[in-house]
Amino acid sequence: MSYVLANEVRPIFPGVLGLMPVKKIVDALNQALREEMDRDERVVLLGEDIGVFEGSYRVTEGLHAQFGEERVRDTPISEIAIIGAALGAALTGLRPVAEIQFNDFLACGMDQLCNQAAKIRFMLGGQVTVPMVVRAPYGATGRAAQHSQSLEAWFVHTPGLKVVMPSTPYDAKGLLKTAIRDDNPVLFLEHKLLYGATSPGGKAQTAVQELGEVFTPAPDEEYLLPFGAADVKRPGSDVTVVATGMMLHKSIKAARELAGADGIECEVIDPRTLVPLDRETIIDSVKKTGRLVVVSEDVMSCGVTAEISALVAEHALFYLDAPIRRVAVPDTPIPFAPVMEQAVIPQIGDIIEAVKSVVYR
Repeated sequence: MSYVLANEVRPIFPGVLGLMPVKKIVDALNQALREEMDRDERVVLLGEDIGVFEGSYRVTEGLHAQFGEERVRDTPISEIAIIGAALGAALTGLRPVAEIQFNDFLACGMDQLCNQAAKIRFMLGGQVTVPMVVRAPYGATGRAAQHSQSLEAWFVHTPGLKVVMPSTPYDAKGLLKTAIRDDNPVLFLEHKLLYGATSPGGKAQTAVQELGEVFTPAPDEEYLLPFGAADVKRPGSDVTVVATGMMLHKSIKAARELAGADGIECEVIDPRTLVPLDRETIIDSVKKTGRLVVVSEDVMSCGVTAEISALVAEHALFYLDAPIRRVAVPDTPIPFAPVMEQAVIPQIGDIIEAVKSVVYR
């Protein structure tokens, strides 16, 4: 299967021939966008540098050439305008996918996203739908305090928004296709170090391959993944570890080291979507293991780790054999100095220490 791009035939996604599985999240996202735009002419893209430049992380590569500027629109550097235009497009019959270059700058469009898009369907008694997706990269990659945050907790706290955080190519493609077809606003967060491509800024985004952990390819076929369905990436019997994004891969690496060196078997769960959250899978796992460690790249206070910990404390407290441990960023801005950034971002050793603390107490 191929598409005609700028008067030449090229593969369905960059750098991969024919019908081979997609092995990079950047390609999985690109394929999902192509498939949905090909399937439904109402799907349109908008954002900074997504057209002629083909996206800061190459997610939209080839789409401007194939679908034209009417459906792949470059915008001014204005998050207010991008999210506001996406909202207007959604309310008038389109299915926009807006890209924000860094999740940090979602703050500039917070009113449009959290006070307008998230509430309009409710305020109008369900008479309208808001089928819009806002994609945004997150996570620390040496870009300092204003370009390195993980802000998912802000939006989990906003009723009316769905929040998605894929960690593998397989999940990224299936969840993005589901997001585009959803009739509600969806925030789709993508960790920069999981793209598996080289950004124009010159930083190679291959960290997860270096970890050598679970990175399930996306098959070249039509499939959707449901929201609110967590995935047990590694079964285990001693400790439940719930982790998101890049932290999932560090947690799996930690789990393998713990199994080999200490005989501790961790059950590692990827929620995949934070809203809706698959509470049942997490609670059932804790009831089985009796221990919980929650790992996230957002800050500790009032973050995702706090919410999941509260969930388990409320519904499975008497199954716990040890206090819940959280592994997250201290309540500090992300430093620019590489050694300082690594000091505040959770590392494999931090996860191992947390697991051991709930086993050997």
